[in-house]
Amino acid sequence: MILYLHGFCSSPAAWKSQLLAEEMARCGMAAQFVCPQLPTVPDEAVVSLSRLIEQADGPVTLIGSSLGGHYANHLVEKYDLKAVLINPAAVDRLDLARFVGDHANFHTGEPFTFTKAHAAQLQAQVRQPTPERYWLLAETGDEVLDYRQAVDFYAGCRQTVLPGGEHGFTQFPCFLPQIIEFAGL
Repeated sequence: MILYLHGFCSSPAAWKSQLLAEEMARCGMAAQFVCPQLPTVPDEAVVSLSRLIEQADGPVTLIGSSLGGHYANHLVEKYDLKAVLINPAAVDRLDLARFVGDHANFHTGEPFTFTKAHAAQLQAQVRQPTPERYWLLAETGDEVLDYRQAVDFYAGCRQTVLPGGEHGFTQFPCFLPQIIEFAGL
């Protein structure tokens, strides 16, 4: 199974999630793709994702984008999984104070507040990566997160760092077959 973890303010309607779901359906693997709406409270997100992993019928590969990359890192280390991280948030290197405040989901418009307590939950979830479990995909033109923070945090992991692009990872469609192969499907 591939479990896709969307980013901050995002949802299962995100571009990358939809593309991967369509590709897996085209390959006859629609039932092996899951992308839940993540709670905005970090500890709740980890609990709900842990439940999905524990209930899975077979191996799970995580695909984490932005904040979803942080959650993927935490869960990979907790459950001995593997993950593809797309322009991930390297939380221990971020100034989380810049995210404290009111936000709205990009796709639903649903408002939520990110608090200092939520930032502390994210910090407490940080786990050092086991290099052989990860594949980092990053674009240097990421306007939201400094790609060098992820490159540094995931040093020793398989890394594909591409010039230009943006936070949404513009070259994602080119990697769909490789991501599915990485998941062993």
